[in-house]
Amino acid sequence: MTSLPAPSAAQQAASQALLQLIQHELNQAGGWLSFADYMRLALYAPGLGYYSGGSRKFGAAGDFITAPELSPLFAQCLARPVAQVLRQCGGDVLEVGAGSGRLALDMLQALAALGQLPARYLILELSAELAQRQRETLAAEPDLLARVSWLTALPQAFVGAIVGNEVLDAMPCRLVCWQGGAWWERGVCWREGLAWEDKPLVDIAVVAHIATDGLPDGYLTEIQPEACGFVASLAEATRQGVLILPDYGFVASEYYHPQRHKGTLMCHYRHHSHDDPFHLPGLEDITTHVDFSAIWRAGEAAGWQLEGYTAQGAFLLDAGLLECMAGMDSQSQDYFRAAAAAQKLVGPAEMGELFKVIAFSRNLALPGLLAGFGRDDRSGGL
Repeated sequence: MTSLPAPSAAQQAASQALLQLIQHELNQAGGWLSFADYMRLALYAPGLGYYSGGSRKFGAAGDFITAPELSPLFAQCLARPVAQVLRQCGGDVLEVGAGSGRLALDMLQALAALGQLPARYLILELSAELAQRQRETLAAEPDLLARVSWLTALPQAFVGAIVGNEVLDAMPCRLVCWQGGAWWERGVCWREGLAWEDKPLVDIAVVAHIATDGLPDGYLTEIQPEACGFVASLAEATRQGVLILPDYGFVASEYYHPQRHKGTLMCHYRHHSHDDPFHLPGLEDITTHVDFSAIWRAGEAAGWQLEGYTAQGAFLLDAGLLECMAGMDSQSQDYFRAAAAAQKLVGPAEMGELFKVIAFSRNLALPGLLAGFGRDDRSGGL
């Protein structure tokens, strides 16, 4: 892709090293890998994958900007339901995949302002490079940093609030294709370079939730058993508390609509978006939109109770976005920056509608609706 920025020599060498590892894995597997296996290598291969290597990923100097990087307003709003949970059951906060550490810092500051600091703020982070970056971010507040601990595995009998911002979209997905009246699985092979190859889908049960009536021949989509399995694992690890997952995606009726015939797979490289996951493996993010209906089914099957599902814009407004801004000097530069960020966070043409927030509880009876979900119909059309 000549229109994309060229990598440095060191980055190119790292990508080539990962490509050699992928070739080796292909040979070991008989010449074909599921896309989920390829995506796992491209993102998480030790020392070489996108999330385990050393490239800057978040912010203006990285490949994309997440909601916490835009403004502290996101964390200030998210802190409202977290504080509500901590008041109800005590315990800790667990953030899954803390990125640059920006959300952790802003969340702790917001919880302090609400008088609801947890004794511990746990971060589940598999990337040593990202964990170090998070420590550097949190070092700005030494007293808050002292409350933070890093984990490489889920805790047991957890009590408190779990947050995972844009975590599910980066979990390896499988690609399936409807052609000739049957489901095929799209995987990866080597033909003088990485290439696609379809094979008949063996475990048909994984696509039982997709209605085939009206699907065009060649219809391509994703399924996300690992994301669903992760939500189930969080239930097993939680004795009491709430799970809040902001991410971008759709309910099943939108996700598997016949017109969405090319799926939702997307790659991000230096603030450019494209659809070629074979371009510079290890240097680009690979994501897929979340099927929130599948996440809901997996959560309830594992023992989570749905607390709410809504668009991010509605969530932030209900969780006090305007109240957070009301305390600012409306003539200050900080206010103007916050207002611009708020428009991106809640605007229907920006992040407000594409991004959703789903929340579950376990063994916790809240006295009212969870902050951010100000409606009696908690399912949001799931």
